[in-house]
Amino acid sequence: MNIAIGADHGGHKLKKALVAYFLAKTKHNVFNAGTFSEHRCDYPEFAKEVAKLILTRRAKMGILICKTGLGMSMAANRQKGIRAALCNNIKMAKASRQHNNANVLVLGANYVTEDLAKRMCDAFIKTKFLSGRHARRVRKMEG
Repeated sequence: MNIAIGADHGGHKLKKALVAYFLAKTKHNVFNAGTFSEHRCDYPEFAKEVAKLILTRRAKMGILICKTGLGMSMAANRQKGIRAALCNNIKMAKASRQHNNANVLVLGANYVTEDLAKRMCDAFIKTKFLSGRHARRVRKMEG
C-alpha cells in the first residue's frame, strides 16, 4: 500500500522514525511529503501535500504529525475528500477507520511515544471500514 506522511518541524523527529519503521518493517511504499528538518515551517503546506497524494490516488492513506495534531487535522480536513482523524491511542485509530473511514491518521508528537505511534499506524492501516450504517454517515460528511 502507498502511504503519504508529512509533518511540520514539531513532528519531524517522529515522522523520521515512522518513515524508517515503514521502510524497514513493512511492505508499504512511503511518500515522504516533508518537512525534512526541524527548522520552523508552516503545517498547512504538508497537510495539503499529503491530501494531494491521496486525492490523486498516488497514496491510499496518509499520516500527518505536528506537536498537538490539532493544526494538521484542521488543515487536512479543509480538503474535500479527506477525513483526517486526530488520535491519541490505538482504540481511536481503529475506530476512525471502522466508523468514519478515515484516510489520514493525525498524531500529536507531544502526546504519543514513538512506540505507540508505530502501533497506532499499524492498527490504522490494517483496520477496515465497517460500511453499513457508517457509510450513510460518511456520505453525509461529504455532502
